[in-house]
Amino acid sequence: MKSTSLSSIFSELSKLDEDTYPPVEKWNPPLCENVHMKIDRAGKWYFMDSVIGRERMIKLFSRVLRLDQDGYYLVTPVEKIKIEVELKPFVIVDFELLEQDQQVITFKTNTDEIFEVNEKHPIKVTFNEDTNEPIPSVLVRKNLEGVLSRNVYYQLINMSDKKGDEFGIYSSGCFYPLS
Repeated sequence: MKSTSLSSIFSELSKLDEDTYPPVEKWNPPLCENVHMKIDRAGKWYFMDSVIGRERMIKLFSRVLRLDQDGYYLVTPVEKIKIEVELKPFVIVDFELLEQDQQVITFKTNTDEIFEVNEKHPIKVTFNEDTNEPIPSVLVRKNLEGVLSRNVYYQLINMSDKKGDEFGIYSSGCFYPLS
């Protein structure tokens, strides 16, 4: 069985164009089962139980992340690696409020992706079944979500508007409840 190392995965991914997202949904390589990778609740990436410290490597890996019916995978043209995700694969670490013709909020992920909150990237709030704690998230791309960091969530709550019985925010002409 072929041995997979972090540097071999990185080397394969480095061949990809940095400005676009590869068509991972079209790739169907064999599963590499000798690797354990994980993204924890805080958005830290792990390879074989060691934290991955190279931001460039994490950004590259995040570009080939795919969610299938049976879980998350890193997918390259030559292999696919199962990745455990504790909560969501991305964390929203910052936001910017823009006033154009209407209020627009942009989010920034822990992997430096920036996008507008809009119909393609809606915010939703679910609740932890055990603690009833809110879990605010947003669709980052395709079927991959990011959880809003506590700091971002509370800042949005502080600037929220009331619509009917709900508090939330407006972005790109849509109202997104936060509770």
